[in-house]
Amino acid sequence: MGTRRASAGDGMPVLADRLWRSAEPAASYDAVIVGAGGHGLAAAYYLATEHGIRDIAVLERGWLAGGNMARNTAIIRSNYLLEASAALYEHALQLWERMEDDLGQPVLFDQRGVLNLAHTLQEVRDGVRRVEANRLSGVDASWLTPDGVAEVCPVVDVSDRLRYPVLGATYQPRAGIAKHDLVAWAYAKRLYDLGVDLIEGCEVTGIETAGGRVTGVATTRGRIATDAVGLAAAGRTSVLTEPLGLALPLQSHPLQALVSELFEPVHPTVVMSNAVHVYVSQAHKGELVLGAGVDGYNGYAQRGSFHVIEEQLAAAIELFPSFAGAHVLRTWAGVVDITPDASPIIDSTPVDGLFVNCGWGTGGFKATPAAGRLFAHTIATGSPHELSRPYALDRFASGALIDEHGAAAVAH
Repeated sequence: MGTRRASAGDGMPVLADRLWRSAEPAASYDAVIVGAGGHGLAAAYYLATEHGIRDIAVLERGWLAGGNMARNTAIIRSNYLLEASAALYEHALQLWERMEDDLGQPVLFDQRGVLNLAHTLQEVRDGVRRVEANRLSGVDASWLTPDGVAEVCPVVDVSDRLRYPVLGATYQPRAGIAKHDLVAWAYAKRLYDLGVDLIEGCEVTGIETAGGRVTGVATTRGRIATDAVGLAAAGRTSVLTEPLGLALPLQSHPLQALVSELFEPVHPTVVMSNAVHVYVSQAHKGELVLGAGVDGYNGYAQRGSFHVIEEQLAAAIELFPSFAGAHVLRTWAGVVDITPDASPIIDSTPVDGLFVNCGWGTGGFKATPAAGRLFAHTIATGSPHELSRPYALDRFASGALIDEHGAAAVAH
């Protein structure tokens, strides 16, 4: 799309020029997806392939996958504690495992495993509990001693001289990372072949309704008529629903990360620590990728507070002393929407024909194929998929919350 092109250095063959030509919007579509990130592209893909709906426009105010899809740490895992969470993310992981065959393009999904470190006795208890819960849910998981952690990831300091000694870790071997730009381009290629319009530089400024149902969207490139609108744009969903009298339980925060200069392979897996709060992997090209928590303030800016980066680097050096000489190459922030229980919303709304996929917080990338598939099912049928029923809007009235952060002490 636009002027960006894949290259041999990206691990993907150069695609035809036609893929990167942004379509011109038509006057009307059967469905409009707002947001050409991973979730929006995946939703359009499953609408076309599983529900036979191909007269679709995917609208993006910037460029294809230029939002949170390009601003994440690309970690994929399914070892969540609560049943609803484990079911959703395990479905996503299974789709990740066959994504290259389904899309016919490389996405460099590398199942290098994920370690979640425990530094206190309570974290050990919580970790063992989560492993047992994962096994009951059919999710691969095991508990490792400090020696086991060192065997899986030798660069982690498991000595007893640390302020936060490593007492053990949960381990999910099937987890890993993927190359997020290749994921977006693979979906884009399939959608182009399926006849779906991918329209860049087309900001949705309003949702039009009549008689309590959707009739179209107003955009910076003109009005588009449709009777089905799916919102999959982080940081924009509540902005677009509020004029309709629909207030969603969302708060938007910057979420920061950074990468180092290039290194030879030194870090064989993904390591996450909640106590010192950092998660670290090594990208396919060789950069060390470090993720942090959300900034405490609300905002839509794709930048964050410097003290968060400082704390993130201090945490990384605490766990990986050998990284102390690494230089920061660049930092960035995405905008994440967070619900009261830090779990997403995948649902229809009181406005007939308006559907929302939002509130993913820090879990959006790993959920990409499942989020798209479940959202497509909701848009096509008007009813939730079995896996997305717990993620309906009415849980905030009923109290049936999915508080993975509170239950497992980590929601990444």
